[in-house]
Amino acid sequence: MTAYKTVNPATGETLKEFPEATAKQIETALSDSHAAYQSWRTSPVGDRSAVLRRVGEIYQERKDDLARIISLEMGKPLAQAMGEVDIVTSIYEYYATQGPGFLADEELSVSGGGTATVRTAPLGSLLGIMPWNYPYYQVARFAAPNLMLGNTILLKHAPSCPQAALAMEQIFADAGLPTGAYINVFATNDQVADIIGDPRNQGVSLTGSERAGSAVAEIAGRNLKKCVLELGGSDAFILLDTDDVAKTARKAAGGRLGNAGQACNSPKRFLVQEGLYEDFVRELTANVGAVQAGDPLEPDTKFGPLSSRAAADQLLEQIKDAVDKGATLHTGGSRGEGPGAYVQPTVLTGITPEMRAYTEELFGPVAVVYPVADEDAAVELANSSPYGLGGAVWSGDVERAKRVADQLDTGMVWINGFAGTQADLPFGGVKRSGIGRELGKYGMAEFANKKLIRVQG
Repeated sequence: MTAYKTVNPATGETLKEFPEATAKQIETALSDSHAAYQSWRTSPVGDRSAVLRRVGEIYQERKDDLARIISLEMGKPLAQAMGEVDIVTSIYEYYATQGPGFLADEELSVSGGGTATVRTAPLGSLLGIMPWNYPYYQVARFAAPNLMLGNTILLKHAPSCPQAALAMEQIFADAGLPTGAYINVFATNDQVADIIGDPRNQGVSLTGSERAGSAVAEIAGRNLKKCVLELGGSDAFILLDTDDVAKTARKAAGGRLGNAGQACNSPKRFLVQEGLYEDFVRELTANVGAVQAGDPLEPDTKFGPLSSRAAADQLLEQIKDAVDKGATLHTGGSRGEGPGAYVQPTVLTGITPEMRAYTEELFGPVAVVYPVADEDAAVELANSSPYGLGGAVWSGDVERAKRVADQLDTGMVWINGFAGTQADLPFGGVKRSGIGRELGKYGMAEFANKKLIRVQG
């Protein structure tokens, strides 16, 4: 049975299947990607920019069809799917516009006369391994900066998003990207290992689980290949003070339940000052409990299924483990009706270290709330997680919030807002949340050869 198939998570129906790549197809892909690199690396920067700009335009032209594909494949409500297409367009437009400047030579001041120049050059053919939760966006933040830089790409997408993967490959072809510069591969795990180890491959970027990241990093390390890893998160939402608990709780619920809670950088742990805790839990529970699930293909649906029955089963096991060990379930906690992968939006309190929910990422519509005595307690609890992707600090006193934010062991912190994304801001974490950065000027530096050219005085 093929691993690459479209299974509608709202109904459980298998809609289409695709064969895995053969050994010959993988060899051809490696050869073609390497060959394309030899010409793409020397192509005029203006030509690369024009291709990326056209890619973004095509995403808009095909917006309705692209949104429908991911609604069918991973359950994202249509309105959110269209929003994802808009973000993708902004990423390609950003690198088309700003990329040439990021490639400019840097002149160094040196002693002893002469000149020293740092040139930003590409590395070669790269492998991208991308997840299902944001099928277009995750690819864009890897592909856009690296194609602008002059690298070429082999893209192994999630097995549950084959139609999205093929749609993206077609967009690049229609935008005028040279043959071989972007190739979709329906690769197996063994084939992925072979690609990373092949001398024609110069690096790998993975967005996915901690387990997958560890496996890829081990292979990359053994083969001395650069890797960028964007892994899980258990972001803390620290509420220090607020003049309107109900409004803050409403925003918190919205931030937690977007994409059915399947976002690595969504707020998952809510750390609330003790004086606000009871009111916040009550208001959050009311907001979360009022959310109604629907068919993701209906335009008014705001909350859809999880990506698969397997994902729903794992999340329900984590919830059950917490409740069985003494956690308080305020709302939700059960599977939705019907054959789809629906899980009721859930609020838990009373989480303790022996529960899986204390250390594991809850990748779905579950909010966990903790009371904290003061700023120090909030920082200690926030930093107790093995993850370090993002976080948020909410306070009417911005300087106070900055003081707390500076103490968080994370790659990103938002003040009075949610962990979001935009093309010009770097994205990435520390600890077990990964290695490296994407987006902004930093996204173009990860797989670049910062070549020194020294003219002796």
